[in-house]
Amino acid sequence: MKNNRIIIGTVGEIASGKGSVTKYLVQKYNASEYRFSDILKDILQRVHLDVVRENFASLSLGLRKYYGQDILAYALAQDIKNDDNKIIVIDGIRRIQDLRYLKEMREFVLVYVDADIKVRYDRLIGRDEKQDDKMKTFEEFKNDHKLETETTIKELKNIATVTIDNNGTLEKLNKQIDKIIEKRLELDS
Repeated sequence: MKNNRIIIGTVGEIASGKGSVTKYLVQKYNASEYRFSDILKDILQRVHLDVVRENFASLSLGLRKYYGQDILAYALAQDIKNDDNKIIVIDGIRRIQDLRYLKEMREFVLVYVDADIKVRYDRLIGRDEKQDDKMKTFEEFKNDHKLETETTIKELKNIATVTIDNNGTLEKLNKQIDKIIEKRLELDS
């Protein structure tokens, strides 16, 4: 294991702000960025399928069914072991199995990003992450939470190292992130 580094894993419901946390860590702290969904996106694009939430969910379920529930976690853990950066952020942890290899790393911190559903919906339709986001109704957004890939997220809130509230401004979110970094750096000193 590498000494004096921080590995931050983010978890939260759809459009809670996990991406904003990741972006801030990359921009301010020059963190390395990993996303569970990037593995899936790479595969979807390679096989020329639409990059939409339903295809992400189906592909994730298929990979996990045939190669084990922790297949994506294993792939990311191998990448992280070879990363010499001081700060690493993993965006989009969704289930307990995603933590299998990460929680073995002493430097790992699980951060739950929390925000109200209406706030999250407004954020979703204002971004371009998935092809179908801008056209989504609030009812469809609520139904997305019933996908298997979404139903396991809330249970991770109880085991998170820290929960941050993202119902406010980006500045308030960033201050909470800075506190996490400062606290971890103090612990490693």
